Amino acid sequence: MSQVSMPRPQIHERQAAGMPGLPALGLAILVMAGGVLLIAAQVNVVTTVIGGVIAGVALFCTRGLTMVAPGQAQVLQLFGRYQGTIRADGLRWVNPFTVRRPISTRIRNLETEQAKVNDADGNPIEVAAVVVWQVEDTAKALFEVDSFGAFVAIQAETAVRHIAGSYPYDAHEENKLSLRDNAEEITAKMSAEIAARVESAGVKIIESRITRLAYAPEIAQVMLQRQQAGAVVAARTKIVEGAVGMVELALQRLSEQEVVELDEERKAAMVSNLLVVLCGDRSTQPVVNAGSLYQ
Repeated sequence: MSQVSMPRPQIHERQAAGMPGLPALGLAILVMAGGVLLIAAQVNVVTTVIGGVIAGVALFCTRGLTMVAPGQAQVLQLFGRYQGTIRADGLRWVNPFTVRRPISTRIRNLETEQAKVNDADGNPIEVAAVVVWQVEDTAKALFEVDSFGAFVAIQAETAVRHIAGSYPYDAHEENKLSLRDNAEEITAKMSAEIAARVESAGVKIIESRITRLAYAPEIAQVMLQRQQAGAVVAARTKIVEGAVGMVELALQRLSEQEVVELDEERKAAMVSNLLVVLCGDRSTQPVVNAGSLYQ
């Protein structure tokens, strides 16, 4: 399987500079109150202007107060340049000139559309999957791709199609992976490929599972008959193996306990009769031999 190669990200998440919001809010209120008192005092024009400036600056500084909810982060930009990310929930104060962009860091589910692809044997199949993911690096998620949600959806569907086309639906050889019989190994490979595809977008893949796997309707009936035939052959093989063992045990017990002496021709007849009884799919009808052993 080819290795997925994505461009190396140019930016990484870092913690934004700031301070607790409540002390900053209290300080801003005190400064604003001082400015209002200077205005109200009306000592002279200068003090009034100074009070107005102080109150205005304090009011502008309150713009730096930022609320961060649990499961959310705030990404800061100053004149277009990335300044850092706030992940701690609660009230924080940052540079009031920065632009803040919220981004969810909660765990998300993505269900891919039902895709119709050809498996490794060329058989058309229908496949869909559920991907559990989470934003791990907020800077990569916002600045490395246009829309990280759409990016994850497209890359997940691409990986599902690639995995489904790389393995057969059913394995007809020993020690060969198949989509139906090796779900754990296949989903592990699918998770690894999706993770490699979305790593540059700062996304972590938690788990992925195939939710639908079936032959396409146009060949479903034929493949069902094929599976049924394989099941019948396997069942008959098991029955024959068991019947041969029972016949062997019967001949061995008869010989050890000297119940009856059988020549090779009689042994062959006995083996034939026992195999018919044990391997037949219908109930047998006993025949009572009232003559000699050879009539």
